[in-house]
Amino acid sequence: MKNIVAFLLIMFLFLSNENNNEYFIHENTNNWESLFDGKTLKGWHRYNRKGVKPVWTVKKGVLTFDPNLVPEGDYVHALVTDKIFKSFQLSIEWNISEGGNSGIFWGVQEDENLSKPYLTAPEIQIIDNERHPDAKDKPKFHQAGAVYDLVEPNIEVCKPAGQWNHFLLTIDHGINKGSVKLNGTQILEFPLSGDKWESIIANSKFRDECEYKKFAKLKSGKIGLQDHGNKVSFRNIRIRRL
Repeated sequence: MKNIVAFLLIMFLFLSNENNNEYFIHENTNNWESLFDGKTLKGWHRYNRKGVKPVWTVKKGVLTFDPNLVPEGDYVHALVTDKIFKSFQLSIEWNISEGGNSGIFWGVQEDENLSKPYLTAPEIQIIDNERHPDAKDKPKFHQAGAVYDLVEPNIEVCKPAGQWNHFLLTIDHGINKGSVKLNGTQILEFPLSGDKWESIIANSKFRDECEYKKFAKLKSGKIGLQDHGNKVSFRNIRIRRL
């Protein structure tokens, strides 16, 4: 009996490690750059601002936005990278609080006349699918892993709020294709330009050419982490240029 239990435990650990290797296969490949050193916020700053306020904390390799630390009347806390990227793969782990909402942007443009990253940048949605009302508003287009309001996931593989999930976001302008893997499973792909992409935008909230006149207009931009007023954590943030 003891031998059977030991065998089952070994198989469980093996399969668990195999899944982790699938998520983090890039650990054994070249050209990956860390965007978060696990100790500081070097390489990041507030959108349209200098530096980072202590509403973002770093502890034991985890970067956390805590809305309870936000001073009254201070509303700009989305983070963006110092560096600009065009075609890339972004690997990132995230953990959303119960009832929480956040997101990851790419192609962010900074401009003193713009108040938020989402005015220029598409977003990969981070959300508590079970509890946040927005996840039920336009269901799959607003659920975790969606390109927010633009492209819906074709399969549900998200872990519940309070657990770690992993995104692998690929943006490749060379072949005009973007894709998202959630926890090792590809959940969507989409064009980055052309008639099909314009049609996708035309059927979304971003068709408003007054408010979103600069939305997704440029191929190069910064990576952003959203402050949506809910607690969210990130770790193991890495990128490689394509």
